[in-house]
Amino acid sequence: MTKVHPNVVSAAASADTAARVEEKGEAVSLTVWRRSLLFNGKGFTVFDGAGDLVFRVETYAGGSSRQVVLMDADGRALLTVRRKKLSLADEWIIYDGDAATPSSPAPKRFTARRHVSLRPTKSLAHLSPARAPAGGAAAAAPSCRYDVEGSYAGRCLDVFASPSSASAGDERRRVASVCRKEAAVGPDVFRLVVEPGFEPPLAMAVVILLDQMHAS
Repeated sequence: MTKVHPNVVSAAASADTAARVEEKGEAVSLTVWRRSLLFNGKGFTVFDGAGDLVFRVETYAGGSSRQVVLMDADGRALLTVRRKKLSLADEWIIYDGDAATPSSPAPKRFTARRHVSLRPTKSLAHLSPARAPAGGAAAAAPSCRYDVEGSYAGRCLDVFASPSSASAGDERRRVASVCRKEAAVGPDVFRLVVEPGFEPPLAMAVVILLDQMHAS
């Protein structure tokens, strides 16, 4: 049987993974296990090719499914994925850090929406840069929007980046992909490949989004 369990938690695993993407210009392949490290919890465990824990998601029994926090190997919050309330469409917001911290409001990074169409289509979701709050200081806004195409149930999809403004041109490129892991049994273990220039935490946030959309 394929080994799924990661090695002992490595405090530097997440930083090392990001460094390889930025410094060496290499695509990084992560193994995603759709299972929490907690006995009575739900979530994800993500580790690299060396078996080191990189990211984890833990949703406690009875906890709200509207908000999911992506953490590094040491449990520090990296991104929060939160479903919007009272929305006419299925919309989510991606925040930096832990959006539940009242003393320090987390900045919004992206808004995400499930793609809805009456015609057969490969489109699954769209992520757009979040707007700065009115009257607030404008943060360094992301320069790209992202489109997700493929099948999450089949664990076969791609994430494409497009310029957020028409003046930036029409170049479109693949920044991440999800595929079945060789020799893995079932859909709960799969591979997440992150291309150079794209943040591994954001790629994992897209997986969390699709899991939320698929379950809703």
